[in-house]
Amino acid sequence: MPYAAITYRVKPGHEDEIAELFAGFQRVDTPDFRDARGAPAGRLLGTAVFLRDDVLVRVIHYEGDFRAIARHMAAQRGVHLIEERLSPFLAHPRDTSTTEGFTGYFRDATMRCIAQLTVDTHPNGEPAA
Repeated sequence: MPYAAITYRVKPGHEDEIAELFAGFQRVDTPDFRDARGAPAGRLLGTAVFLRDDVLVRVIHYEGDFRAIARHMAAQRGVHLIEERLSPFLAHPRDTSTTEGFTGYFRDATMRCIAQLTVDTHPNGEPAA
């Protein structure tokens, strides 16, 4: 099951304020997401947010079609609330108020994955069931 990472450039010196914002994050209404036609496209398995100096990274653990996640997240009230509250701390303002704006930023801010290793792919591990 893959992981993805989304980056945010933030103004340094606001780590505590940003941490407070994410401490109260409203979770998605359902972890299951659909494609543009409404067919099941995957599931969010977990997220984590990391911050150091001027870089905030959201790691997403998921299964299914990654492209459908942005559309799902853009429809979530909690995501829009955190985006509004995070806005004053961003180094580069952006408009994520629309689905197109959110999905565009999501696409452009996704980090290039160079390795994903799990116990299932470990050469000394048990084969996946």
